[in-house]
Amino acid sequence: MTGRLNWMVLPALIIFLVFAILPLAGVLLLSFTDWDGIGAIGFAGIENWLRAFGDPTMYQALWLTFVIMALSWLIQTPISLLLGTFTAGSQKYRALLAVLYFLPLLLSSAAVAIAYKALLDPNFGLAAGLHMPILAQDWLGQPQLALGVVIFVVSWQFVPFHTLIYQGGVRQIPKSLYEAASIDGAGRVKQFFFITVPQLKYTIITSSTLMVVGAVTYFDMIFVITGGGPGNATRNLALDMYLTGFKANQMGQASVTAVILVVLGLGLALWLQRLGGKDKNGSQLEGM
Repeated sequence: MTGRLNWMVLPALIIFLVFAILPLAGVLLLSFTDWDGIGAIGFAGIENWLRAFGDPTMYQALWLTFVIMALSWLIQTPISLLLGTFTAGSQKYRALLAVLYFLPLLLSSAAVAIAYKALLDPNFGLAAGLHMPILAQDWLGQPQLALGVVIFVVSWQFVPFHTLIYQGGVRQIPKSLYEAASIDGAGRVKQFFFITVPQLKYTIITSSTLMVVGAVTYFDMIFVITGGGPGNATRNLALDMYLTGFKANQMGQASVTAVILVVLGLGLALWLQRLGGKDKNGSQLEGM
């Protein structure tokens, strides 16, 4: 039986090798070359790495990546947790609301970015349509406002996905826990903080891992909304990799950024998994 299972796993391993391991190895090799994406590939040694770690733009992009990651996590996690808990109820209207909450995730990131870019136009957007001068801000022309817009749009689109994760987690919690808490006189607020949140420990870790790793690779939405501007105010690592490789035609240095992204994402994912302890792969209902 074990031999048959090994053969069944083989196709997945081959696909993983071809589409994951080999491209990563190729990017790592390219990081030691001097290539403009068209001509001959020349060996550059560690020159690209020295140039990357000596470039202030790369450090700014790295810092901005962490800022977007942290702020989007702080916004998405509590909203997703509350919405997931709310939509996990058995009332029919909650099922309808769950469908409405999920709609933003069905839209293309590029389409969402184009829509928000048009809505935030100070001359032809919401400000002009609703006759509200307070909305007539240069949303994408000021660094702090542009960064806030990016974080808001990212959170708006991906909160539904994490809401669905928390909804499934809440529905796995035995109702007997809430019944016992009600008998002891605990209200809904206490039940949420002392039953729901602790029982969702592994769900929170899984959701946070997806949020954090996803935030590291945000590209299309930022590219369409701001293009990294104004200046470099919204130029994160993923966008910096694209601009370096396909705009400046420095594929070797762009590959260095790609390797840094992979290492960063993998390191953050492993760190978050360690927060779950040795039983991080176990069920949240174990021991009950």
